[in-house]
Order: sequence, then C-alpha cells, then structure tokens
Amino acid sequence: MIRLPERFRAFFNNRWLVFVAAMWIQSCAGIGYLFGSLSPVIKSSLNYNQRQIARLGVAKDIGDSVGFWIGSLCEILPLWVALLIGALQNLIGYGWVWLIITHRVPTLPLWAICILIFVGTNGETYFNTVDLVSCVQNFPKSRGPVVGILKGFSGLSGAILTQIYTMIHSPDHASLVFMVAVGPTMVVFALMFIVRPVGGHRQVRPTDDLSFTFIYGVCLVLAAYLMGVMLLQDLVDLSHTVVTIFTAILFVLVLVPIVIPVSLSFPSEPKAPELEALLTEPQKEEPGKSEQDATEVIFSELEDEKPKEVDLLPASERQKRIAHLQAKLFQAAAEGAVRVKRRRGPRRGEDFTLMQALIKADFWLIFFSLLLGSGSGLTVIDNLGQMSQSLGYDNTHIFVSMISIWNFLGRIGGGYFSEMIVRDYAYPRPVAMAVAQVTMALGHLFFAMGWPGSLYIGTLLIGLGYGAHWAIVPAAASELFGLKNFGALYNFINLANPTGSLVFSGVIASSIYDREAEKQAHHHHHLQQNVGSIFSGMLSMDDPPKCEGSICFFLTSMIMSGLCIIAVVLSMVLVHRTKIVYANLYGKSRT
Repeated sequence: MIRLPERFRAFFNNRWLVFVAAMWIQSCAGIGYLFGSLSPVIKSSLNYNQRQIARLGVAKDIGDSVGFWIGSLCEILPLWVALLIGALQNLIGYGWVWLIITHRVPTLPLWAICILIFVGTNGETYFNTVDLVSCVQNFPKSRGPVVGILKGFSGLSGAILTQIYTMIHSPDHASLVFMVAVGPTMVVFALMFIVRPVGGHRQVRPTDDLSFTFIYGVCLVLAAYLMGVMLLQDLVDLSHTVVTIFTAILFVLVLVPIVIPVSLSFPSEPKAPELEALLTEPQKEEPGKSEQDATEVIFSELEDEKPKEVDLLPASERQKRIAHLQAKLFQAAAEGAVRVKRRRGPRRGEDFTLMQALIKADFWLIFFSLLLGSGSGLTVIDNLGQMSQSLGYDNTHIFVSMISIWNFLGRIGGGYFSEMIVRDYAYPRPVAMAVAQVTMALGHLFFAMGWPGSLYIGTLLIGLGYGAHWAIVPAAASELFGLKNFGALYNFINLANPTGSLVFSGVIASSIYDREAEKQAHHHHHLQQNVGSIFSGMLSMDDPPKCEGSICFFLTSMIMSGLCIIAVVLSMVLVHRTKIVYANLYGKSRT
C-alpha cells in the first residue's frame, strides 16, 4: 500500500498534471488574439489612425513570435525562471499601456507604445516555449494531439478573457487592457513550478488514449459552450447575474481536466505493487533505433544502391528489402569492395541544431508556407475589429470571440487529423497544412465579397485554417528535425508570423484601408460643401478617417487569398519531398 505523501509526490510529478497546468497557462496566454478588441480602445484613447494601429499590430506580432533565444535560455535556467520572466514582461508592457490610455501617466510617442506592446506580448513566447517543450518531451509519442490541444487553448484564450471581461461589466473599456496585464501574470505565478519535463516517456499507461479522448471531449464541449454563450449574449440582453453564472460554468469546464492526474495518482481502488512498478517502467527502445545507430555509417551507400521502387512497396516488404541490401553492404564493406563514408550531419528525422536546419530546403519550405498561410490569417485577426465596423457591425467583440473559438477548434482538429494521417497512413503531416490553406483561401474570398452573413462564414474558415497551422507545423518540425533543440527551432519558425504580419497587415492592409478611407472622407466633405455645411465638414476631417463598406478590405482579401494558394503549392512540394521520411518514421507501426 502506497502512503499518502508518496501519492502526493507522484501527483506532483505526473505528466498529466504538467499537461493540464500547461493547458491552464495557455488558456490565458494568447492575449495577442485580443488585439482586435484592444485596438479600438487604444485607437479612440490616443486618437490614432488605422496605419498607426497597424504598426502596433506588427509590434504585437513581433513580440508574439520573436523568441529564438528562449530555447537556449531554457537549457541554461530552470523553466520556472523563463515563466517568471514572461509574466513580468506581460505585466510591465500591458500595465504601462493601461496607465497611458487611462491618462494616469504622460502619453508616449508611437514608437514607445510599440515597444510596450512588444514587451507585453513577448511574454507569451516564454509561456508557449516552456509549455510546448515540457509537454512534447513528456508525451513524445503523442506530439500532434499535445501540440494541438496546447495551441488550441492559446487560441481560445481570447474568448475566455472576453467572457471574463463581460462578467466584470465595466463601462470603462480600458479595464480590458488592465485585465490582460494582470490576469495571465497571476495564473503563471500560481503554476510556474509545475510545468516542466518529468520523464513522461516512463509514465505510459494503457489509459492514455482514454485520457486524450476525455480531453478532446472537454475541448469540444468548451468550444460549443462558449459559442452558445457568445451568441446568446449578442442576441439577448442578459442580466449581470446570468452572465456571472455563465462565466462560473466556464471556469468549471476549464478546470475539469484535473480529474485525470487526480484519478491516476489517487485511484479509488489501490493497484497491486507489481502493477504499479509495471506502469512506471521505462519505455522500451523505439523499434529500429539500435539498428539505426549501428548502420548509420553506411546509410549514404544504402541510399545510393537502393532502387527507387523500394519506397513504393508496403512497409513490411520494404523493410525486408532494405535489410537484405544492408546486409550485402555490410559484407561488401568488410571485404573492402565498398568504401564506407561517414555521413556529415544528421538525416531528416534525427536531432538537428538550428544552424544545421537552416541549410535544409525542407526547413525553409515550412517557414515560407507558414509565413504565407498564418501571415494572411493574422492580418484578418489584427484587423477584425475594423473589418466588422466597416461592414456595419457595432459589437466587434463577438467576432473576436468567434475567431478565437474557431481558432481553438482548428488547432484541436489540426492536431487530431494530422496525427491520423501519419499514424494510419504514414503520409507526410504537411498535407494537412495544405488543406488548411485551401480553407483559408476560401475564407478570404468570403471577406472580399462582403455578402450578408459572409463575415460569420469568413471568420469560421479563417479561424479553422489559421489554427490548424499551429498544431501541424510544430509537430512536423519536431518529426523532421528532432526534439533535442525543439525550443530554438520552434521559435525561429515562429518568426514567419511577424514577418507575414509586417508585410500583409502593416503595409498592404493598412495602406489600402487608409486610401479607401481618405477617398470616402473627401467624397463626404465635397457633399457637405455642396449642401452648405462646410463648417461641419471641416470638423469631421479632424478625426481619423473611417472606411465603410466591403470595399475597405476587398483588395486586401483577394491578395491574401492568392497568397494562401501559393502556400498550398509550397506545402505540397514539402509533402513530396518528405514522403520517404514519414514512411520510415511511421511505416513500421502499420506492419
């Protein structure tokens, strides 16, 4: 019989507790997705135009994605220190912005506000890196689901924080910025000593599939509940008491996954000691791992001698043919007929350093495909408040919340279905990214058309497609370039996000919007002059010009749709190049 202190120790070191704590941090870590709600507040308080807001959006995206040094930092310092640094950055950055827009401190120039937005949002990068590195190491055989769920909760955080803000029911819209500064910081302070690698590969249990199914169920219920609550609040004027009850139920749903580590560490029926020992036994070495180490020195000769049709054979037959050829090469090497060459650097599927990955075409295919796909989606997320206002919608929060929910489901679904593709068919995971990019191309077309209700459909398609990228890309990068330096690789690939945002949102979308807004402002000004209201016309020109109608983002949306099609082509090139890699990684599991 295991004593209670040992049960608590097992609970604290349970990989499912780490996973659940990481989910809670992620559920308030995606504050960048709230920028669509924050930007109107900043715009009105500081009297900014759309181009200035776009620059803040780019600063936010850079802060959200630039953190390639964090992977190295996590190898030097304890992970809780990285979480602490991120929490302090979040508090200082957004806290100072709140002080400025509430006029508690003097207003700073635009470049200084950009720095504050960068510093505050960059705290997310610490949260993401620590959560992903810890959980991918704890669940090495379930990368797709783990990454999808964690990134999904990050995408859902916009809807969760919006619901909490609705419950606060403050007439001061600046209080949303205050909540963004304080809320995530408090959560990270509470959980920063829990999230860390705990040797999760030694904690594999027969119930793991059931646990993942339970979490998937909670995710779907949570998304459906939030969607229902948001629509109900948009259509019906609910009392503050009802909104508080809805928010309390939301908290319960977010906390429910804790039952998994509790049930594993404090079972109702005690297990036999020999069963306890069995469940914590280290995993057996991966099939083929020792053979790979033993034969790596002649792999280059094997690739030269292997007929191309071998890769098209079923997995079992392919392994027999490769083993036969390998044996012949061993014999030839022993007799001196083959000169053995030691390979330079790792092969795809092994551990790469960042510098080794940077010279690989596959790495840059992932990077540029993500840049075009996620960059176009981020342009919509950053400008969603203005897009909905230009089409005549007063409540922009509903669309920000909706795209957070669809983003969440895209990440959950992207991780789940891409895992099915690699596990059941041994087919390259990036094919799921191509599907997501086709979905986004259609979503941009709906935004361009501006039909009645098209904003809802476009939000759905863009949210699903954009979210799927962030479940697929980290998992694919870890498969092709290894887990050892995953933090540095992941954060470098993340640079695609601000790069796309800088060009697509900061240059293309904002310039087109301001041009159309100026056209409409001059047109209204001339109309007012014609009816003799010159004075009122002059007054209206003092405010930043606003654009109305689908024309404001028509050209931008068409350009974004075309970029998504280019991203599809890049993803399919990557699929073609990595078929053999995925067949070797996952083909054995199907035999």
